Amino acid sequence: MNPLALTIFLLSLAIGTTITLSSFHWMLAWVGLEINTLAIIPLMTKTPHPRAIEAATKYFLTQAAASALILFSSLINAWQTGEWNINSLSDLPVTTFSIAIMMKLGLAPLHFWMPEVLQGISLPTGLILSTWQKIAPMTLLLHTSPLLNLNLTITLGLTSILIGGWGGIGQTQLRKIMAFSSIGHLGWIVVILKFSPQLSFFNFILYIIMTAAMFMSLTVMSATKMSQISTSWSKTPALSASTMLIMLSLAGLPPLTGFAPKLLIILELVKQDAILLATVIMFISLLALFFYLRLTYIIALTLSPNTPDSLLIWRTTPKSYSLTAVMNTLALTLLPLTPTILFL
Repeated sequence: MNPLALTIFLLSLAIGTTITLSSFHWMLAWVGLEINTLAIIPLMTKTPHPRAIEAATKYFLTQAAASALILFSSLINAWQTGEWNINSLSDLPVTTFSIAIMMKLGLAPLHFWMPEVLQGISLPTGLILSTWQKIAPMTLLLHTSPLLNLNLTITLGLTSILIGGWGGIGQTQLRKIMAFSSIGHLGWIVVILKFSPQLSFFNFILYIIMTAAMFMSLTVMSATKMSQISTSWSKTPALSASTMLIMLSLAGLPPLTGFAPKLLIILELVKQDAILLATVIMFISLLALFFYLRLTYIIALTLSPNTPDSLLIWRTTPKSYSLTAVMNTLALTLLPLTPTILFL
C-alpha cells in the first residue's frame, strides 16, 4: 500500500477514536465510530485476496448494523428525554445501545463475525482490529456503565467466556484462536463492568497489552498456523520462548501479567457476595486454559534439539524489534506493579 494512503488511514483511525473519547454528545460519538469503521476497511483489503474482501464485507455489514442501532437508541433517547448527553439514557435506549456496543466489540452471542473477519486479514491489521478498534466502543460502555442492566451484562459476559473457551479448543489457525481469546477476555471485562468500572478499565488495558504483544510476536515469526509456530524455534529461539510465556499470561497463570485481572475480578465478585458467579466463571475459564496450554505444549515439544529436518542453518532476524520486546516484557512482568497501576 502507498505510504501516504496508509498514513491517512492510520490518522483517520486515531481521529475517529479521539472524537469518540472526547465526546459527550451522541452524534459526535457516533461519527467517531463511523470514521473508525471506514478507516480500517482499506487496511483489511490491502492484500487483494477473496478472503480479505469477504472479511471486509462482513466487518462493514456488522459494524453498519451496530452503528444504526446506536443511532436509533440515541434518537429514541433524545425523543424521550430531550437530551443528547451520553450519560442520560432511559430504559429502552440503554438496552438497545448495550446490544449495539456488544456487537461492535464482538461479544457472544453477537460474536459470529469476529473469528471469520480476523482469519481473513493480515496479522498487523488483526492487531489493530483486536486492540485499537475496541477502545472507542469500550469507552462508551464504561461511560454508560451505571445505567446498564446488571442481568444483561452478566449473561453476555458469561456467554462470551464460555464461547471464547469452547470455540478456541478445536482451532489450528492462530488468528481464529486469538479471536476466541479476545471474545473470552472481553467477557471477563463485561462481567465485572457493573460492579467495578475501574477494574474493567484496568482489565481492558492489560488485555490490549497482552494481545498486542501476541500479535507482534506472530507477525515477526510470520506464523498463522500451529504447524508454523511449532517450527519457529530454529529461526527465533528467544521470541518462541517469550510467545509461549505470553500464551500462559493470556491464560491467566501466575506469576505473569494476565493473572492480576482475573484474581482481582474474582476477589471483587466474592466481595459483592456473587460467589456462585465467581465459581461458574472460574470453571468456564478452564476451557480457555486448555487451548492455551495446548499451544504452549506444541511450542515446548519442538524446543531444541527437536529441530525440524531442514538443511537451513539457524537464522537470526537482522531487524531490531524493540517495540515487540517492550510489549512482550510488559505482557509478562506487570503483576508486581499491579497495586501501583491501580493506585494511579
